[in-house]
Amino acid sequence: MNTRYSDLKDKRIFITGGGSGIGASIVEHFCEQGSEVYFVDINVKDSKKLINAINKKGFRAPTFIECNLLNVQKLQKIIKKIISTKGTIHSLVNNAANDDRHNSKQVDEKYWENRMAINLKHYFFASKAVIESMIKNKNGSIVNLSSVSWMLGEGDKVVYETAKSAVVGLTRSFAQEFGKYNIRTNSVMPGSIATERQIKHWLTPKYKKQILDKQALKRQLKPEDVAKLVLFLSSDQSSGCTKQSFVVDGGIT
Repeated sequence: MNTRYSDLKDKRIFITGGGSGIGASIVEHFCEQGSEVYFVDINVKDSKKLINAINKKGFRAPTFIECNLLNVQKLQKIIKKIISTKGTIHSLVNNAANDDRHNSKQVDEKYWENRMAINLKHYFFASKAVIESMIKNKNGSIVNLSSVSWMLGEGDKVVYETAKSAVVGLTRSFAQEFGKYNIRTNSVMPGSIATERQIKHWLTPKYKKQILDKQALKRQLKPEDVAKLVLFLSSDQSSGCTKQSFVVDGGIT
């Protein structure tokens, strides 16, 4: 049993990229709290698999809406429809991203614009879609997923790292602009997290050893390590926290 946040029960939560990886863990953790969860993802198969798993655990079932986040107008329409029919979204979690490896030589203008759209652009426009109702409600939490990779400067995903550093700038700007309405905006910066995708593509035994050698904590971090922090930042228990970046990297930075 995870920590219970009584104020999250029945609260409306919207999560991008919730079908797998860290996002799926975030969805599940909010469902366990009894929150009214909505999530979007492009991967229908994994999203339905997640819902089945949550139902089997007896948690409150989330609502899944298929959406390609490159289509910002569709994303905003989905959010605004939820607000108009169900009410204010209490917490927005901007999670969806793509960290495919690449070097500068491989980057042309088209790739740059695509990666910025996937890793940054929709964060701004999803936030913009929820702000008005949060202002009316005089309350709200926005949690943006960044990454410690831009701090480390790993050199194998330059556009991704550029976008993830910009997420911190976006977070701080929104926190200052909307703090007067009691809207809190924070970033969460994961390190190496053992998602299925990471294990399949990059988390080889050799790379895992390199990570653990550098981390202060000598264990591989899991998606739930990130999800638990997102819960806290969405809860009133973190009511004094805004304009901050919270690192979950086992002490690698």
